[in-house]
Amino acid sequence: MTRVYIDGSAGTTGLRIRERLAVRGDLDVLTLPDALRHDETARRDMMASADITFLCLPDDAAREAAAWADETDTVVIDTSTVHRTSEDWTYGFPELAGMREKISASKRIANPGCHATGFISLVAPLVQAGLIGKNEILSCFSLTGYSGGGKKMIAQYEQEDRDPLLDAPRAYGLGQTHKHLPEMKIISGIEKEPVFCPVVAPFYAGMEVIVPLMREQLKGSVNDAEEVYRSVYAKGLVRAVQGGDEGGFLSAGAFAGRDDLQVSVFGNEDRILLTARFDNLGKGASGAAIQNMNLVLGLDEATGLVTGE
Repeated sequence: MTRVYIDGSAGTTGLRIRERLAVRGDLDVLTLPDALRHDETARRDMMASADITFLCLPDDAAREAAAWADETDTVVIDTSTVHRTSEDWTYGFPELAGMREKISASKRIANPGCHATGFISLVAPLVQAGLIGKNEILSCFSLTGYSGGGKKMIAQYEQEDRDPLLDAPRAYGLGQTHKHLPEMKIISGIEKEPVFCPVVAPFYAGMEVIVPLMREQLKGSVNDAEEVYRSVYAKGLVRAVQGGDEGGFLSAGAFAGRDDLQVSVFGNEDRILLTARFDNLGKGASGAAIQNMNLVLGLDEATGLVTGE
């Protein structure tokens, strides 16, 4: 039986991974007593005994733990930002061209960021198909539930006497230095980081990423873009849907609790909206990590995951 260790299992990503794995009979999920969760020796020993190790840690801690893994045979799936643009790690987005095979053969996999997942799912296929130029200056608007901010932000939003300013959506990353920007640029194949506006809103989970385009930025038609999506996303947890809105509205919470992702194209031939919807804790974090683990183990990549099908 495959032995799995989650280093950082008390965080939001680690908890969702544990929840998904708990119902599976093909895995032995290794756990440390609460008193040893931060003990370096115990964590090293657990990693050495595991076939698969998920790192659900802050960046500095993930960097340190990844170095320990070099002394073991464990496969590491890192959910932090540390290794996402590293040439020594495989970027864990199976639906991108050629990535499914690389992930299956890799022992060091960097899980994508949540905002980056939406942006890359929309932009990378169109860049690869020549419908968006590599030198195009893009922008991105991304709406997320507050669980993406981790335990501290969850506590802020869920306390009874919370700040009234939390009752409305809040833009952040205002200095254009958001930690997902490097992977958004490099993995999408564009030359410049997009103008990026992430927004956190008062709902627990769900995400909606929008990339607006003017007609001149798309070297083809809306139908051409939709056809690329249908072709690229014929397999996996990303699905291309024509329309898919709710009577002219597009809810960021529609995929909460799920592990798949939906891409759609809206607008007209002059002004176009590329949209992606998913759960920031699902395909944006834990679901993607488990999908990558399934590929490494040679399983159907949707094993143990929650999708709309």
